[in-house]
Amino acid sequence: MKWLWLTGFALGGLMVFQSSSGEIVFPGAEWEETTPESMGLDGRRLDEAAAVLAAKVGRDGAKRLVIVRHGRVVWKGSESDRRQGVWSMTKSFTSTVAGLLIADGKCTLDTKVADVLPSLKPKYAEVTIRHLVTMTSGYRAVGDEPRGDYLHGPSPTPFVPSPEPLFSPPGTKYAYWDSAMNLLGLVLTKLAGEPIEEVFRRRVAEPIGMKNWDWGDFGEVDGIVVNGGSGNGNRHVQISARDMARFGWLMLNRGRWQDKQLIPEWWIREATHVQVPASLPWAQPESKIDGRGVYGFNWWVNGIRADGQLALSAAPAGTFWAAGHNNNRCFVVPEWDMVIVRLGLDGKASEEAWNEFLAKVRDAIVK
Repeated sequence: MKWLWLTGFALGGLMVFQSSSGEIVFPGAEWEETTPESMGLDGRRLDEAAAVLAAKVGRDGAKRLVIVRHGRVVWKGSESDRRQGVWSMTKSFTSTVAGLLIADGKCTLDTKVADVLPSLKPKYAEVTIRHLVTMTSGYRAVGDEPRGDYLHGPSPTPFVPSPEPLFSPPGTKYAYWDSAMNLLGLVLTKLAGEPIEEVFRRRVAEPIGMKNWDWGDFGEVDGIVVNGGSGNGNRHVQISARDMARFGWLMLNRGRWQDKQLIPEWWIREATHVQVPASLPWAQPESKIDGRGVYGFNWWVNGIRADGQLALSAAPAGTFWAAGHNNNRCFVVPEWDMVIVRLGLDGKASEEAWNEFLAKVRDAIVK
């Protein structure tokens, strides 16, 4: 989606921009709330979709569900303003900071992280930022041994490299690994010279009006606070569904908010397209977190999985999403001009449940 921006004007607290492709609406201080029907949706069917979600996904149901279409909220749950942790959705925030620093010329996707952290040179000299944002680094930290059913990098000391990588050389296998993303958080902090929360706040959150959020951290390393890059260990982003929807709306509009390009369009394009081939060997199938064929730069993509199946058959091919433990999702659906955020604290729903919900949303689209 590429817009040709012509002019913008205020309308009832909204910012409305005209392009050769039509009207693009951004919220002001608050989201405009309107009826589903006014945005081309069948309200009864949308309620049915929310009911399916409430029945299938967990005890928090649709309380923290927000659906945005054409820049306006068309459905919201009773707790859409409640702030909570979102676990691995944090990874999508971290990779966004990586994109901003690359745009600033402070690094590239192929920057070797050992050039930033010399302690990595003995065993991880060839690991790059690209490897970290695609979960293909093979990085393992001291203390990454499984803890119960937590198998994918639970170390409380993620910045201490293990002498035994998960695999080597980097880029040859896929393994979803939390310590690797926490390591990326440290690398980006060193490159930025400030906490990555501050980079995101100044460059993204404040310009798009995110207010009800913050980002957990490990404390100071060499005098600078290091935010959690992964979302584990209670060092994740805390945010409300309504504010998360703003981030999703920015991503849907390819990094542009009103008349400003906040995140490079090329980064959004690459981050939300498949970067991990379905044919790549899977280093850790016991984790059951398989991103082969469906993983971008810390965003999940509606691609073809290694088993040959479309990730979400009810959603358009252009759909992408941030995902975290406890049924936290932010779906961005450009073909529907829609962002769907569901936050919760209630376990793990099946992919079939999400697909059934999205099928109901699809059926609610009238025009």
